[in-house]
Amino acid sequence: MNLSMKWLADYVDLPEMSHRQFAEAMTMSGSKVEGWETECEDVKNVVVAKVLAMEPHPDSDHLWVCQLDCGKGEPVQIVTGAQNVKVGAFVPAALHKSLLPNGTKITKGKLRGVMSNGMMCSLSELNLTLGDFPYAYEDGIFLMEEPDLVPGMPIQEALGLNDTSVEFEITPNRPDCLSVVGLAREAAATFHIPMRQPDESVKGVGDDVKNYLSVSVENKELCKRYAARIVKNVKIGPSPRWIRERLRASGVRPINNIVDITNYVMLEYGQPMHAFDLNYVAGGKIVVRNAKAGESITTLEGVEHPLAEDMLVIADCEKPSAVAGVMGGEYSGINDNTSTIVFESANFHGPSVRSTSRKLGLRTESSGRFEKGLDAQNCIPAINRACHLVELLGIGEVVDGIIDCDNSGYVPTQLELDCGWINHFLGTDLPEEEMRGYLTEAGFVLEGNKVSVPSFRMDVEHKADLAEEVARFYGYNKIPTTISRSNAQGGFSPFQKFENQIHSCMLAQGLNELMTYSFISPKYYDKINLPADDAQRKSVTILNPLGEDTSIMRTNAIPSMLEVLA
Repeated sequence: MNLSMKWLADYVDLPEMSHRQFAEAMTMSGSKVEGWETECEDVKNVVVAKVLAMEPHPDSDHLWVCQLDCGKGEPVQIVTGAQNVKVGAFVPAALHKSLLPNGTKITKGKLRGVMSNGMMCSLSELNLTLGDFPYAYEDGIFLMEEPDLVPGMPIQEALGLNDTSVEFEITPNRPDCLSVVGLAREAAATFHIPMRQPDESVKGVGDDVKNYLSVSVENKELCKRYAARIVKNVKIGPSPRWIRERLRASGVRPINNIVDITNYVMLEYGQPMHAFDLNYVAGGKIVVRNAKAGESITTLEGVEHPLAEDMLVIADCEKPSAVAGVMGGEYSGINDNTSTIVFESANFHGPSVRSTSRKLGLRTESSGRFEKGLDAQNCIPAINRACHLVELLGIGEVVDGIIDCDNSGYVPTQLELDCGWINHFLGTDLPEEEMRGYLTEAGFVLEGNKVSVPSFRMDVEHKADLAEEVARFYGYNKIPTTISRSNAQGGFSPFQKFENQIHSCMLAQGLNELMTYSFISPKYYDKINLPADDAQRKSVTILNPLGEDTSIMRTNAIPSMLEVLA
C-alpha cells in the first residue's frame, strides 16, 4: 500500500518529524513501513519560465531562439526546435547544470553558433504523461496551464510533484489498512492526535433511485451486501489535478473523472467500487447471480473471458456486465458519451473472488482487497463519499436514495475489558484510563467494562487481542523485559521411567541401539524375502519422496537394521 503524505495530511496533523521518524513510529505500532520516495527529489534547477520573445535561428529553418523569464531578473536565452512554443506561454526550463528525473544533466552550449543556456522540457522529459496533464501536447514542449505560476518557481512546486509516497507492508489480517483512512486511523492512534473524517454528505437533486434502477441478489452467500446510487447529467472529462496527483502517488493511472472517483474512493476507504453506464443496463435491473453455462464477458481490457457456473457476476436482464469483485465489462463501461451512471459498492465473498480471479487470470486492485475479506459496513460510507466527490467537482446530479441489499447480518463483537489481566499478560502496570484511551483512539467503543469491536477490525476476537492493541499504542519498546515464572515442575511419567529402565538394562547387557529413518525403499522387502502377499508390504507411499530409497513408510524394522549391519 502506497500512502501519499499529502493525502494523509487531510485527516491528521502530524507533529514535526522526518520521514524516517514517521516510518519507525508506524512500524513499531504494527504498520510496517518498507520505504518512502519523494517525487522528483533528485531534479535540480528545473524552473517555471515564461516565453518573452522568440525569433528564427539565423542558421536554421526549424530552430527558434527564445528569451525566457526564469525569475533571475535578466532574460535567459534558450534555443529550441519545438514548433508549439509561443510567446506568453509558461514552460518548464532546465537551466545550466540542471538534472532531469531520468538522470540527464543539462549544461549550456551553442546550437549552430547561438548560445543556449539550457532547454525547455516536454512531458516525457519530466517523466510525466497525458494522464497526468491531459491538456498538454503529447509531442513538443509542455505548455503549462496550471494556476498561479510564477517565473523561477521550482517545477516540483508548480506541478505538485513534491509529494512523498510511503510504502506499507500490510498483513492479510488488516485489510482495513489498505486505505488512506485506515492508515490515518493508525497514525492518529500512534501519535495520539485527533483524526478528521472524510466528508460523506450528499445534497441530492430529488427524484428517487427506484425510478431508475432495481437490484436483485440471487446468491446471498457470495454477496453479503450490494449498494447502488444513480448520478444523472454526468459530464465526463479529466479529473482535477489534485485527484490525478493522489492517484499517481498511489500507483494508479488516471482515466476520467468518474473512473478516477471510483479508484480514489477505493484507495481512500479500501472499498472497491465500480461505475456502470445506466444506458447499457438492459431493463434497468441489476442481478447479482452465478454465471450461466456458456456465458462469457469481454472485460474492460478488451479480452473475452468464458465464465464458469461457480463464478459470481453482475448482470442485467440479458447478460453479465461485470465479474463480481474482479473487473467490469467493456460494454457497460464509462465512455465519453455516458450521461447517467450507476455507482456500485458491494461486499463479495473473498474465497469466491480469489477463485474467479485465479481461473480468469485477472489480478486487480479490487480482487486483491476482496480476497482478504472486507467490512460490509463500509459499503454505504464509500458510495456516499463517491457521490460527494461528484457534487464537489460539479460533474453530475446525484439522485436521492440508495438501493441497499444488506445480507451481512452484522452484529458487533463484544469483549470484556479486564485491565488487571492485560497488565499481568503484558508485564506492565498501566492505569485503566490509559488503556481506555488507547482503545478509544484505535476506534473501539467502551461502555463500562464492555468493549465493542469496530466492524473494520475483524481480527479482534479475544481479550489477548485487546492486550495487543494496548501494547501497540503504549509502545512495545516501553514494555520491560521479564523472565517468565512458573510454579509447575516437570517430571517423567511412570511409562517413561519404565522405558528408561529397559534402555539401561539393555545397554548393560552389551546391546547396541540403532536409530534409522522410518522411510525405506520397497526393494528392501525383496531383500529379506518377504512374501509378495504379506500384509507388511502394504506400506504408506510418500507423495513427494527425496528418492526411491525413501519412498515408503516401513512396516518392518529388519531391513533398516540389516542395512546398518552391512
